[in-house]
Amino acid sequence: MNRKILIAHSPDADDIFMYYAIKFGWVSMDNTTFDNIALDIETLNEQALSGTYDITAISFALYPHIKDEYALLRTAVSFGEGYGPKLIKQKGRSLKRNFRVALSGTYTTNAMLFRIAYPDARIIYMNFLEIEQAVIDGKVDAGVIIHESILTYDNSLEVERELWDIWSELAKEELPLPLGGMAIRRSLPLLKAIEYEKTLTKAVEVARERKDELCELLIKNSLVRIDAPTLQKYLELYANDESVELSSIQLKAIDKLYEIGYQHGFYETPIRAEDFMIPREYEEYRFS
Repeated sequence: MNRKILIAHSPDADDIFMYYAIKFGWVSMDNTTFDNIALDIETLNEQALSGTYDITAISFALYPHIKDEYALLRTAVSFGEGYGPKLIKQKGRSLKRNFRVALSGTYTTNAMLFRIAYPDARIIYMNFLEIEQAVIDGKVDAGVIIHESILTYDNSLEVERELWDIWSELAKEELPLPLGGMAIRRSLPLLKAIEYEKTLTKAVEVARERKDELCELLIKNSLVRIDAPTLQKYLELYANDESVELSSIQLKAIDKLYEIGYQHGFYETPIRAEDFMIPREYEEYRFS
């Protein structure tokens, strides 16, 4: 029997790039049809809290809130390495202690780090696509921009602070900044969940192997919001070879994020990411 699986991801270029090897038929899974829906990251986080989708992109900072319902996937991950979201403002403008700021959502990694660094700021949450214009129009004093906007923001704006710098100060060691990952519903049959993870991992591998071809198709079909040179640059930031499967240093970074969140009251308990992943060894035990 053919099973249909809906994968929810954000509409930013790295998520689209890491999924579309499936969409274009380059990667498939027996007796399974994959479909996708693109939603902004905070909507994805909120839907994950409601258990809406079987497989969904999430902010890493959200995961401890859904750990009982979802397992973390090892693939299609995005980290910052000396870069990441940016706190931007109008050029030459000074920010007061309680400045108004636009953030892309309550449960995003950047929101948690920002709230720790700027406890007195007055936060307005909005779709990430609206933040830059809200700063330009003066609706807010500053905003944290994410995704492609970190490369394309208007020249009337300047960076007040890099979220990478906040992360580095809090982590107190050199670790990549965990931004986005994928989660899978625990109620799915375990062997199927293992297969889904393998298929998604293969999709990211193939996307990297056929990067130029895939980018050309994404541009040709108007599936991304940026031009070809910017797309190439952006993908090397957030959909690179380190996105295929979580490494030991990336796992350490996720654990550090959860430790920081626990220390600042965002989580009830600290967790180890590796304890909440699909037990792939089950497949070997099951068929040995």
